[in-house]
Amino acid sequence: MLLLLNVSGRKKGPQREEKKMKTKLFALLLVAGSSLFAAGHFSIGVGIGVAPAYGYYAPPPPPPPVVTYAVPAPGPGYTWVGGYWYPVGPRYAWRAGYWARPPYARAYWIAPRYYGNRYYSGYWRR
Repeated sequence: MLLLLNVSGRKKGPQREEKKMKTKLFALLLVAGSSLFAAGHFSIGVGIGVAPAYGYYAPPPPPPPVVTYAVPAPGPGYTWVGGYWYPVGPRYAWRAGYWARPPYARAYWIAPRYYGNRYYSGYWRR
């Protein structure tokens, strides 16, 4: 058996090389094993029919709006955005009204609407 001592007095030989190999093998297995959990994602979208329209298909019409009280504005320049129903999967959820600052000068809020089995989101307009 060949046994060498380096300047620091540590053993250099088959035992040291075996430990180094085990460490490398462990690191390789760790990297390879962790890559099993990093799955790639792949998807394909297919549409049949006419070109996509503005808005999207929604469940049957929402319930009537909830009557609420608007609290006073928190300050000048705020606009009241009334509460509205919006589709969440096969049902509707209520979004309570709130005060908001328009994103740009002279903008006003166009409320969301439901028309012809399609839901159109609300937006800010000049």
